[in-house]
Amino acid sequence: MDRLDRSSKCSRLTLLLRNLAIAMVAYVAVVEVLSIYQTGSIYPLAKKRRPSSDTPKDNGPLSGGVNWRLRPQTLVAHINDAYLGPRPHVDTFANYTRLVESCRGSLTGLEKMKNVHDCLHYLAYAEKDYFFAPQDPPSRALPAYPAVEAAAPHTNETIGECPGPVQLFHTYWTGPATWRVELFVKAYLYTQNIPCSRLYLWLESDGFPHAVEDMLADKNFARFLPLVERGDIVLKAWKFPSRIPLPRGAVEEDPAYVGSKPVRRTSPDDPKTVRKEVYIADGVVRDEEDGSEWLVLTERQMTFLPVAVSDAVRFIVLHLYGGAYFDMDVMLLRDLRPLLLPPDHSFAERWAVHSHPGDYNTAVMSLAPNTSLSSYLVRGGIRMGLNFHPRIIGRMAWKDGRNEEFVMFETGLFDPIWGEFNWGREGRCAIPCFRDYGVAFLGGRGAVRDEWESYDGAPLELVQVGGPTGELRRRGNGEPASAQDETEAVKAGQGKPGPDGKYGGAPYALKDDKYPPNNRTLENFFRGAWSYHIHNQWSKHPQPNSWFDVIQKAHDGFLSGERTNPYGEKWTGPALLPYDRWPEFD
Repeated sequence: MDRLDRSSKCSRLTLLLRNLAIAMVAYVAVVEVLSIYQTGSIYPLAKKRRPSSDTPKDNGPLSGGVNWRLRPQTLVAHINDAYLGPRPHVDTFANYTRLVESCRGSLTGLEKMKNVHDCLHYLAYAEKDYFFAPQDPPSRALPAYPAVEAAAPHTNETIGECPGPVQLFHTYWTGPATWRVELFVKAYLYTQNIPCSRLYLWLESDGFPHAVEDMLADKNFARFLPLVERGDIVLKAWKFPSRIPLPRGAVEEDPAYVGSKPVRRTSPDDPKTVRKEVYIADGVVRDEEDGSEWLVLTERQMTFLPVAVSDAVRFIVLHLYGGAYFDMDVMLLRDLRPLLLPPDHSFAERWAVHSHPGDYNTAVMSLAPNTSLSSYLVRGGIRMGLNFHPRIIGRMAWKDGRNEEFVMFETGLFDPIWGEFNWGREGRCAIPCFRDYGVAFLGGRGAVRDEWESYDGAPLELVQVGGPTGELRRRGNGEPASAQDETEAVKAGQGKPGPDGKYGGAPYALKDDKYPPNNRTLENFFRGAWSYHIHNQWSKHPQPNSWFDVIQKAHDGFLSGERTNPYGEKWTGPALLPYDRWPEFD
């Protein structure tokens, strides 16, 4: 009896310690989210962000009274929009092993994990090392695929033809369309292979049953309706499913599911029909008529808390449809097709620079549909009380020895500044050098300190002046250009009247502009990364000439047909309305 008592006490102690560990992980996650929202930093002890020094203390115009209608868009004389060169061939595969080892180092040593600068340099300039053409090109897998050279491009009315499988991109949203929805969609259009991609926008419909209809009537989303009609964007109602299909035989691979109990169940599709289903595991049934297997959820199991739903959506949607999932605060920077085309394209990214092999972040995530791995991850999250937090799911996969099937990419690929600050970064800073997430919104003079400290390229040419600008220069090369030089550089931009036709009654004065044009271009925005993670900050708007404003101009220039995308391609689809201007910065 004493032995049984001791065993029972040990079991209770083990259970208590496990629950405390789970609570600690959840607490750390909440603290990090709040820290990012309040300070723009993932360091919990960081001070709250103060209003930037370029915000005026009085109630006058934020641009210092200058005529913003005459503000030049940039100081760069020749913007290199096509900085990525030709788009990768439609059959290109990415070598996961090379990508992991080049940005992580060895599995045990993690020697390169904290050196984001070198990882980005490898991604930007060593494509020949990690891109390759497979022996069996996907474009030849089905006779229905058109020949690569004969595939029709997209037009105003049609989405074009893909000489190969179409890749699905998923994201989830609740509520009306905002600037952030626009940024996500336009970044997708700017970077992806349009005929070979589809964007599924999942809208929360359990609590908002008319979410799809509301989005179609949303005035901010109206600019994308031509793309909905053309088929680029598919609005999907997200409702938590009560039954999730599983691949046959997958349950037997999971030691957590044992035992079977035959029962008779009423078909949920037709209450009058009774069919025999066998419980082959806890919550898993097999239809004895056709052999199909299903994960069955009760109403009590379903959750409608926003964060919990968002965590669950990505796993369930990818299990059902496959493709890749992206949080709405992720901005795409490169064509992801080479990452998504390999048959085993199951991956996520590392949680910051945590060294544990189970510490995943699923803001960017990919799974093949209805596979043993996808069903295992879905069943695991449901078994743990619908807990799909990536680090919980990741630890489960590691414990069960399945994390090697779920590739962990380093943050340099999708979130290049997460490991740049407060985590003991090694090596040089990335380009641009950000020390918190909020600076990408800032456009004031000198608001982003030392953003070019790691830039070694040739100085960019100023408008009608030439030579280095006041910011972008080789490290150690002289002082910033004078205000007089900058004023001369923008004289060419003063000849265009504003919407009122009268230039607002005052000339443009660069020296008085709180948000002056600068030398920022998308070419130097974390080049090599496939995406940039904004990390919430949902209520913020980009100041004029901030990095996000520069990106907006690149998107609008491409979608209006005036500029190219990073692959030198022109937009041949329907014209889209530009980003709205934020009058609070006038």
